[in-house]
Amino acid sequence: MDLGNWMWFILALLSAVFAALVTIFGKIGLKTVDSTVAAGVRAVIMALTMIGIIMLLGKSSQITELSKKDMLFIILSGISGALSWVFYFAALKLTEASKVATIDRTSILFIIILSYLILGEEVSLKTLVAGVLVFLGTMILLL
Repeated sequence: MDLGNWMWFILALLSAVFAALVTIFGKIGLKTVDSTVAAGVRAVIMALTMIGIIMLLGKSSQITELSKKDMLFIILSGISGALSWVFYFAALKLTEASKVATIDRTSILFIIILSYLILGEEVSLKTLVAGVLVFLGTMILLL
């Protein structure tokens, strides 16, 4: 088995594991803290962590090589991420972590639709059916 062909899967799986830990640790941390304050503190910690990783990997010189278009979309991504976490933590403060995470995962269907509309990516019938099934599974979990 060629590990290189599976690297995307391993990285995506690690992302899912750490996303789960974000929810669990966030829920514990929100017990006596305002959700917006918690999301802001989390953002600062994330920024410091990312700066450390960039420095550790020796990639800081690449920051000056970003084009204006790259920067615009990275900024928009950052704003979208911040808003996502403000709403995520606000919902997490109000209900069970499993409910919030379940609804959050419907982003899969939104990603499929937006990747078609904005990025022009092809959407196979299999992908569309899988996205709809994830959405329906989410609805079933919440009933």
